[in-house]
Amino acid sequence: MEKEIRTQPWLRSIRLDVFNVDDSGRLYDAEVQEKNTGNLAKRSRFYQSLIDSSLLLPGRDVSFNDMPDVCLIMITPFDLFGYGRYQYTFRMQCEEEKTLCLNDGAVRIFLNTRGTNDEETRPELVELLHYIENSTDETAGHCQSEKVKKLHQKVHEVKSSEEWGVRYMQAWEEKIYLKQEGIEEGREEGEKRVSLLTRQLLKARRYEDLERAAEDPAYRRELYREFGL
Repeated sequence: MEKEIRTQPWLRSIRLDVFNVDDSGRLYDAEVQEKNTGNLAKRSRFYQSLIDSSLLLPGRDVSFNDMPDVCLIMITPFDLFGYGRYQYTFRMQCEEEKTLCLNDGAVRIFLNTRGTNDEETRPELVELLHYIENSTDETAGHCQSEKVKKLHQKVHEVKSSEEWGVRYMQAWEEKIYLKQEGIEEGREEGEKRVSLLTRQLLKARRYEDLERAAEDPAYRRELYREFGL
């Protein structure tokens, strides 16, 4: 599920993409980052700090040992650290005693969908990361993992639902609006064209075109012409 965290109304909030708890009470936050913004290390620190600040209730949770373990996962279609690994795991470690860990229950993991160390990585994780980057029938068909196949089936079911279609449309429309496309024609007319284009692409199940249209104004104009908008 998604979750929004804000410590104070006037302070910056975060919206967590996937927030879950396992049977042992450990918290997981997974975030997908499409572009290397140059700030993901500190962004992960900010996310973790806000998550931690919400874990103890004032007046009820007295001991800091009551804080559950937290695992923050960032998934990227690029190698943030440049070592060719699919997975980079970070924990607090003492510089003077390399084998001494702080054991504060916090872990930050960066997953790279374009890793190259296949022989050192669990095959199921490799398949999952390849599927996340390219969630197509062809990619799923090459996967041996039953979990990835079930995930692909669920993706199909969700994409076919009317509720998902509406939410997907709203999300991509908003993404385009934020780029302020169509200003030369008037904002109202520009937003109308965006909405019509989004509906056409959803109806045709052209999801990859929809994602590209949100990022590429020139390609968006091509689609306007294609659909007579």
